[in-house]
Amino acid sequence: MTDNSNFINSLYDAFKRGEMKTILDSLDPSIEWASNGDAKIIPWGGRRSGVAGVASFFKSLADDLDFEIFEPRDFFDAGDTVIVIGRTRARVKRQGGVFDCEWAHVFTVKNGKLARFREFYDTAAIVDALSA
Repeated sequence: MTDNSNFINSLYDAFKRGEMKTILDSLDPSIEWASNGDAKIIPWGGRRSGVAGVASFFKSLADDLDFEIFEPRDFFDAGDTVIVIGRTRARVKRQGGVFDCEWAHVFTVKNGKLARFREFYDTAAIVDALSA
């Protein structure tokens, strides 16, 4: 793995350990954060910006989901861009529905900080779990 891939992998490790401060400290102050789900339907979906916006994304994940599986699997490094393919299985806390889907995360690293994040996943599976 290159330095950028190792950096992104370290952020996944921090997430798995619940170390949100480590993640937030690694962000460029003007970070762009986007998840392909509609924020009106999927609480952690939509676009956010800045460290506070990213903090709200992770708060929503913690408030809404119990992760059973979170697996970043394949890392593809293209210089400042790192693409990761993985899988999540999670239970929605309030409704009890479960989704299990693969995802793609696209990270942009600039000057040693995470400058942009884009997430793509099966929104239909998540909507079904939210409405269970």
